[in-house]
Amino acid sequence: MANDFVKTFVQTCNYLQDPRHVARFQRLCGVKGTFQVKATKPDSGQTEPDCPGLKKRVQSSEVSVGNGATGDASAAPQVNGTQQGDRPDDVDPDTARAKPLRRNSLTGDVGQEFLIHNKFLFYLFTFGTELGNEMFFIAFFPFLFWNIDALVSRRLIVVWAWNLFVGQSTKDMVRWSRPASPPVVKVEVFYNSEYSMPSTHAMTGTAIPFCLFMLTYGRWQYTFLFGFCVALSWSVLVCVSRVYMGMHSILEVITGFLYSLLILAFFQPVLDKIDTFYMMDHYAPLVIIVSHVSLGLVAFSLDSWSTSRGDTAQALGTGAGVALATHVNYQLGLLLDPPLSSLPLTLPPISTGLVFLSLLRFFIGVAVILVTRMVMKAVTIPFLCRLFGLPSDDVRQARQHMKVELPYRYIVYSVVGFSCVCVVPLLFRIFNLA
Repeated sequence: MANDFVKTFVQTCNYLQDPRHVARFQRLCGVKGTFQVKATKPDSGQTEPDCPGLKKRVQSSEVSVGNGATGDASAAPQVNGTQQGDRPDDVDPDTARAKPLRRNSLTGDVGQEFLIHNKFLFYLFTFGTELGNEMFFIAFFPFLFWNIDALVSRRLIVVWAWNLFVGQSTKDMVRWSRPASPPVVKVEVFYNSEYSMPSTHAMTGTAIPFCLFMLTYGRWQYTFLFGFCVALSWSVLVCVSRVYMGMHSILEVITGFLYSLLILAFFQPVLDKIDTFYMMDHYAPLVIIVSHVSLGLVAFSLDSWSTSRGDTAQALGTGAGVALATHVNYQLGLLLDPPLSSLPLTLPPISTGLVFLSLLRFFIGVAVILVTRMVMKAVTIPFLCRLFGLPSDDVRQARQHMKVELPYRYIVYSVVGFSCVCVVPLLFRIFNLA
């Protein structure tokens, strides 16, 4: 019985990992590729069959011919079996040609053109996948902290940082490559050189909304059904978008979703204790720095350089900066959480003045954060290159060294996190915007 269960489980996993399911879903959503013509075997004249198996990670020395496939770049590209430049009569005139929005973070590959037959789904899932990217969190966490609920925001950041660390470290241990292309169309190529199991977009896209729901339900006044539906919709949109983008198989997305719920179940009961420790304990700064730096060293020792290592260090650096700022705010009497007697909280009436003040705080705060990030980045990388005797003219190459990338990410983003939680609110007090 046990052997039959294991066999069935393995077969199910293999089935869900098959990239052909991703390709079918993309076609169903109106995405079609412009793949290269395959080279023929000299003896038989037959084309090589699609290989749905795993590919090796693309190294910077390899040349990508688009959509993650490597091969003869001189081969004539085709659009659904038709050479580019020849427009078939049955192509919908509303069909749009598009390319990935951002180039590959490791190789610089810009990706291959593809056809979009359903623009609504393209924009919907592009928005969904952005809910798991850096720029969204740069906007979301500060807005929540400055305008709605500081306690919820700083606890969300704890979950987000640990979620990314566990997810990215698991990727570098499991080492599964992205779905093969063809048959999969690479609508996104920015993360194409990373490993893919589990989907960290699915993890953060599940952890953030459900943790937000669990932290705010009972603290803020709204119905359980409303909060649960918003969290579930957010999570499903992010998860499905990763399949649409051709970045993950169905198995990887499901694993990321379940993995995130497991991490959330572990952290949810202890979040209050962690937050209290960060605020009150005299040894909190030392513990924060040592623990976050140690986790970064562990993550950087798992595999060769990739954006996943940088993202891990970035999340841990941000978490360390926020935790240190929380301790400083509490010690200086600047951390004023609403008393328990005022719960549940209710949103004030929406007025023009409230909206204007919220947006003013947000734009001023984001401007401070972006300037801080720009200045710290401009100063830190050349300093570290000089310190370790590395050339600083090629930033991409310099950051592939752990002794540059790890301290760079930690220094820059810990300062950004500290500024968000401590410096910016202090400026709001000075200018009477708090």
